[in-house]
Amino acid sequence: MRKNPTDQRQLIAEAVLHVRGGQANSRSTLAALMGLSRSTAGLYVDQLIASGHLHESGLEQGAMGRPKRTLTTAPDAGWFAGVEFNAERVQAVRVDFSGRVTGRQTKPLPADANSRAVMQEIKSAVSILARHATGPLLSIGAGAPGVVDPRRGVGLYYAFIPDWRNVPIAKALGDRFKAPVAVDNNLRTIALAEKWFGGGRDLDHYAILGPRAGFGMAMVQHGRLTSGAHHAAGEIGLWPWRATTGGGYEELHDALSSTAIWRRLAGVPARAKTPANLRTALAPFANAAGARWDEIVADYARVLGCVQLLLDLEVYFLHGPLTALGGRFCEGIAAAALRLVPALGDNPLRVVPSTLNDEAGALGAASMAMEAWMPG
Repeated sequence: MRKNPTDQRQLIAEAVLHVRGGQANSRSTLAALMGLSRSTAGLYVDQLIASGHLHESGLEQGAMGRPKRTLTTAPDAGWFAGVEFNAERVQAVRVDFSGRVTGRQTKPLPADANSRAVMQEIKSAVSILARHATGPLLSIGAGAPGVVDPRRGVGLYYAFIPDWRNVPIAKALGDRFKAPVAVDNNLRTIALAEKWFGGGRDLDHYAILGPRAGFGMAMVQHGRLTSGAHHAAGEIGLWPWRATTGGGYEELHDALSSTAIWRRLAGVPARAKTPANLRTALAPFANAAGARWDEIVADYARVLGCVQLLLDLEVYFLHGPLTALGGRFCEGIAAAALRLVPALGDNPLRVVPSTLNDEAGALGAASMAMEAWMPG
């Protein structure tokens, strides 16, 4: 066994992730995954059993050889909180040590919510989840919109909450709940949700499309989240788009956010009030046809076709209200991209609606907390 305490803690945490994720269900499979000798892996397993984090049970006698003992995580060893928010609401989940969701909270935000009000609602949601939790709160994950500094746990900037500048999310939650806090952009937490709960489990290269009030992306490459040198990778909603009459340019989210798409399909003015439930409002357009539909599909195809030439990803998972437009919308984008960007013939674009619902960001934040957990 390695003697460096930090190395040992990291390896023990990695062992838990392999068992929780189902990749390892025995000492031998764990040893093979981690590149350890069976005896060393066994020492880590023994330590985790003694600390109450793993169970070993279910002796299974095969046709030949010794019985196999099955490893599982102990669900009551503690819990993780996952919180995600945008300008409209705060979503939170409670996840046990085995990665099962055991509680949920949703808190709507007023239209004029400021950073203080948002942080108060986040704390309230986690406090409510704690009331019926089993075991200690081990870690909190927070998915914040806009540009985030995950190293410092700070929300740097979000256009749709006016005073959201340099908000110390990790410190505020850590001081309140006395637990480690991991913070990242909410779309990057959704990417983790796809890994643990959705369609990204067996993928190494994929992206999350997040057209909501704005429009951003999160990318996973070689199995790892990409954040960029300044933690701003994926902010394509800020790309210059079409020229305006005033001589400037609108930004991409002005044309391709869920709000903008609803207005375009409904044929209402740019300042028209947004429906309370945008997903429900978009659902009647799932079978739409005509110039408006074709133009929207072409706009998405042009953007994603260029992104695909740059990143060469396996799948783009569509999240948010636009999933109400269904598979036909996604398939239309892929087909249009081939027409608009012929070079994609050997590098096809695949867009699919996510099977996860609106709590995907909170699930991903809890996943981030699980992945960041280290034994004491």
